[in-house]
Amino acid sequence: MGVGFAVTGGREGWTRTLLTAIGVGLGVALLLLTTAIPGALGARDDRGRERDELSGRARQAAPNTLLVGMADTTFKGDEIRGRVLRPEGPRAPIPPGLSRLPAPGEMMVSPALADLLASKRGALLKERLPYRTAGRIADRGLIGPDDLAYYLGSDALSGESSSVVRITAFGNDFPAEKLDPRLLLLVVVMFVVLLMPVAVLIATAVRFGGERRDRRLAALRLVGADARTTRWIAAGEALAGSLFGLLLGLGFFLVGRQMTDVAAAFDLSIFPGDLDPSVPLVVLVALAVPVSAVAVTLFALRTVVIEPLGVVRTGTPTRRRVWWRLSLPVVGVALLFPMIRRGADAGEFNQAQVIGGTVFLLVGVTALLPWLVEALVTRLGGGRVPWQLAVRRLQLGSGVAARSVNGIAVAVAGAIALQMLFTGIENDYVKETGQDPGRAQMSVSSDGQVGGERVTEITDRVRQTKGVRSAFGHAGTRIGDRADDPTEGTSLTIGTCDALRELARIERCADGDTFIIEERGPDPTGAMKPTPGRQVVIDPSYGMSMGSAPARTPWVIPATAPTVPGRTDASGMSYDGVLATPGAVPVAATRRLTYSLDVRIDPTVRDVRDLVRNTAARVDPLSTVYDLASTRESRRFANVRTALFIGTAVVLLLIGASLLVTMLEQLRERRKLLSVLVAFGTRRSTLSWSILYQTAIPVGLGLLLAAATGVGLGAALLGMAGRPFAVDWSGIASMTGIGAGVVLLVTALSLPPLWRLMRPDGLRTE
Repeated sequence: MGVGFAVTGGREGWTRTLLTAIGVGLGVALLLLTTAIPGALGARDDRGRERDELSGRARQAAPNTLLVGMADTTFKGDEIRGRVLRPEGPRAPIPPGLSRLPAPGEMMVSPALADLLASKRGALLKERLPYRTAGRIADRGLIGPDDLAYYLGSDALSGESSSVVRITAFGNDFPAEKLDPRLLLLVVVMFVVLLMPVAVLIATAVRFGGERRDRRLAALRLVGADARTTRWIAAGEALAGSLFGLLLGLGFFLVGRQMTDVAAAFDLSIFPGDLDPSVPLVVLVALAVPVSAVAVTLFALRTVVIEPLGVVRTGTPTRRRVWWRLSLPVVGVALLFPMIRRGADAGEFNQAQVIGGTVFLLVGVTALLPWLVEALVTRLGGGRVPWQLAVRRLQLGSGVAARSVNGIAVAVAGAIALQMLFTGIENDYVKETGQDPGRAQMSVSSDGQVGGERVTEITDRVRQTKGVRSAFGHAGTRIGDRADDPTEGTSLTIGTCDALRELARIERCADGDTFIIEERGPDPTGAMKPTPGRQVVIDPSYGMSMGSAPARTPWVIPATAPTVPGRTDASGMSYDGVLATPGAVPVAATRRLTYSLDVRIDPTVRDVRDLVRNTAARVDPLSTVYDLASTRESRRFANVRTALFIGTAVVLLLIGASLLVTMLEQLRERRKLLSVLVAFGTRRSTLSWSILYQTAIPVGLGLLLAAATGVGLGAALLGMAGRPFAVDWSGIASMTGIGAGVVLLVTALSLPPLWRLMRPDGLRTE
């Protein structure tokens, strides 16, 4: 009978059911989206591992081997994955997403990179990748629709560099690195914090139309229904609204997962098809939502006396009891307290216990807020007419107002706690690199084997690039004694006097000089110790796993070579072994060298960093170019933070939409009351300010309670992570400000419907 009333009750019944369905649907959509995120991230990781070159390594060329050179680059801050391919036989493996290997001079590109190269914005990148596009990389070879990637065919690639690998198959068989306990704690709490407001939204939505529903139930009592029957009829109406909400939620989810631009705005590229919730979780949501709708409705009617001639909510409402409301956060603290300082020694956390404690603390917000609002509004006195109207309305029914802001309060409390935890552990994932951007801003290097004259050419070309103030660098190889130490050897670094002074503290230097870097301590590898007058062999093959054996050149370290203290260069590298100027080593020994350049740029020149990368790509496609920075952030930590930003944005958006639906439903129920007030001459501005006050009072109390709860939960999480207690006041201010801003925006959007309802003809009835 209740389901029948929901779908056959005329315009009023359908309006009430539709509002309930929209509120529930928004919550269901977010639940489905949240449950789909782990699978989407897992699918991204799987495709990324399938295209890796870590499995199937080979030492010797064979009919089934492929040389792969790493040619990653960056364009205007966007990372581009590049691979140079050279098959060594007819059965060479083909990368995922390609139907064939590109021919020399051809490249296969991702759709996003193709669009970028074809755009005006990508004109500078086209100079870096001037190859003919022969095809597109299919989705199975990309981690997301915005993935920038290319495969370039080459017939000149050789295996004489650490940036080139020989493989027989693509893939990564190594086990995925596990999240450390502190980061796992952050992820677990993040999911709880994002899902709790959804549960609050659904619980609020199924209670729409409470006053009108109660009058209908009184009519049913008049025709003979008992109290128990009327409650189950009300539950049936809520059940119908929740079932329609499930269908709407599925529709919202299917539409929302196509909006991948939201994730792309946070540098997270996801295919819509990856957002596919697991079947068990979908079944759980489909069962939990209707059951919750029935349970919440029966719980809400426990204090309502439905009689044949009307509904009485205990004429003098009994004060809400506070003891059981306080017990919820107490239980939450009791669950979290045993794990305090567990993360100080990287210990594991009991995830179920963390989830339970966090849930109890956040549920405590929803339980305490109605009592807090009621306790305050009963003590509020008179004032101007808008204030009196607002206060009296809250005194007659503060529960509805408190429920409408519960979702905001829970979201803000969780966000404050997460902000405190983020701030507390951030230093663990932001490491000092040792690089000095004051000495140089970019580095160009390559492990490929090039000649000394080629190193000079590369240095000159980079130095002549627009916006480059200076470029200085050095070349390197290995020296050793194969008979005495066949595996280790030590380094030989060749450069001009100015370049060598960046690596060691050298006072007097001229071309033809040689220096030995002072040992900093015992070498655990037992590498060769260079000494003046020692006969060695200059041998680039030290440390090489493949490639043709290069010619070795005998050399004697000059007996006059002084020992000098080493110095860290601009890129944070410390060198050992021998330093030599070009005139000190045989010409034959400079035919196969690695190189590294430190580049100083003029940051006022537009696109100077991309101009340097273009030059490096032209002179050496396998060169590595990167910006120097004093700190570097863990990618995993950055990914978690990105996911939090996306989740928070979506949750606040849906909370705002649900809150707007709630306010519209409340205004619809008060249509006749508003019409009466207008008929007696009440001004629009008076009623508008009254609505604002009705919202502002519970919102202010909710945000205060959320701040207190968030700080408490944040303190517990910091203790669990082994970090000292510290309150991020700016974070608290920003989170509460965002929450208040959402409510103010929703209130402003509800004013036009309010003005339409404030008409005397609203008193008409049929």
